[in-house]
Amino acid sequence: MEMTVAELVHAQWGDHRPGLAFQGGALSHHQVAAGAAARAALLAELQPPGAEPHVGVLLDNTPEFPLWLSAAALAGAAVAGINPTRRGAELARDIQHTECRLLVTERTHLPLLEGLQLPGVRVLVTDTEEYAALLAGFEGAKPGEAVIAPPGPKSRMLLYFTSGSTGAPKAAICTQGRLAAAGRSLVGQFGVVREDVHYICMPMFHGNAVIADWAPALAAGASVALRRTFSASGFLDDVRAYGATYFTYVGRAVQYILATPERPDDRDNPLRMGFGTEAGAVDAARFTERFGVRLVEGYGSSEGGAAIQRTPGTPKGAIGRAAPGDDLAVVDPQTAAECPPARFDDAGKLLNGDEAIGELVNRGRNPFEGYWRNPEADAARVRGGWYWTGDLFFRDADGYLHFAGRTDDRLRVDSENLAAAMIESILARYADAAAVAVYAVPDPVAGDQVMATLALHGAFDPDAFAAFLAGQGDLGPKMVPRFVRVVERMPVTATNKVHRVALRREGFRCPDPVWWRPGDEPAYEPLGPAAVQALLARYREQGREDLLGR
Repeated sequence: MEMTVAELVHAQWGDHRPGLAFQGGALSHHQVAAGAAARAALLAELQPPGAEPHVGVLLDNTPEFPLWLSAAALAGAAVAGINPTRRGAELARDIQHTECRLLVTERTHLPLLEGLQLPGVRVLVTDTEEYAALLAGFEGAKPGEAVIAPPGPKSRMLLYFTSGSTGAPKAAICTQGRLAAAGRSLVGQFGVVREDVHYICMPMFHGNAVIADWAPALAAGASVALRRTFSASGFLDDVRAYGATYFTYVGRAVQYILATPERPDDRDNPLRMGFGTEAGAVDAARFTERFGVRLVEGYGSSEGGAAIQRTPGTPKGAIGRAAPGDDLAVVDPQTAAECPPARFDDAGKLLNGDEAIGELVNRGRNPFEGYWRNPEADAARVRGGWYWTGDLFFRDADGYLHFAGRTDDRLRVDSENLAAAMIESILARYADAAAVAVYAVPDPVAGDQVMATLALHGAFDPDAFAAFLAGQGDLGPKMVPRFVRVVERMPVTATNKVHRVALRREGFRCPDPVWWRPGDEPAYEPLGPAAVQALLARYREQGREDLLGR
């Protein structure tokens, strides 16, 4: 039977066990439900007649974020998670595209809104006396008393942004029924119980934290502990302080934690498992050895159209097999013909990547619910009755699926999807640039790094280029190129299009000068032979060298 998130929030009423912890403070499950009911009443009061029931949430992981998720569920509204790494007009576009007439934020993010044109949007600042006074007017509200629209399984619950080759981020729709079902499924899969404590350190504007961490805790009646923003150095201390038993991760989180100094008592912690993506097989094994914590790697498209489950016996390097009910296939994106199985040599190296690697599609039923007001993106995602993930895979002879990368114009940096076209349009403003191409190169551990090729009117000035990047208000920190290749003339195909395939295949091992940022500092320096060899050693260590040159 389909359930709603609103029903799960109702179930918290009267439960006085610990429900939500943050920075030394705590709320019971009952207090969470009461706080959600007050915010639902406030939302219903402030909702303009005839407007879409959408509330934008521009917050770090403070208690206000899950409270507003629960409030939206009770009110029959939807939360649009607004990414604080977005800037300027792009940030304004996200808020306006999702038709949010109410934006909930905090003082630390107010500078992001300065100068933005947001007509008709009311901003609520959670850490102010004005906000406290507004909520006080609804003290004593109960779940279900104030609704904008009666919540049901088909009610929109989340609008969360994902991006691909079409440029601007798309707002994927997730209904209450799908979110509740995802939470209940993970409860069953991982044996989540009421006594568990789910540690949420990944940003809640992403689907990972909400769908894979918050939702199963809500479904099981487990408690939640929040970290405002991820901290590798604070991870283990938080886990111990909160008694956390479960966490989710994306991108480099595991790598960052492993980079912290080892301690004799690393294995003295209450964690029993972590669930996420892209940790890398080597780092996942190191994490388990050091902390005694099982990491479960999975794959699921943000839109819900395809999922892969890791099961006992999954070979090293593979993600797993299709989730029950999915008919997943690896196909040639040009012909839609199924790709042949992968072949490996005795050392495990892929021998027939050219023919075995294709796009992962779901040919069966899937829960993809579309994008908000974007029929072109819907049509691109579902073609010929199949759901096209946009991700490259290969399948071994035993049916296990292996991740191989992204389609041409997509990059995944630190578990955030980026569109090359958007970055190109920003870099094209550089006065000395005659032509610009942006593309992905594999990261040594997981996901991608941004590489740009520039054809210039004159010589490359690394300091001037770094200063230019710093001055671009709409260039998010994850969009900044890690590598910059400087060419006399941009390579093109026979149809006079930029030859991205050749650029991507050569990567940073090319005949032209390459500059790079070896750390997080914005300064660029030449990528010399010694640095290339050190980089290649990192790829080999992680078992990802074979991804270079594709």
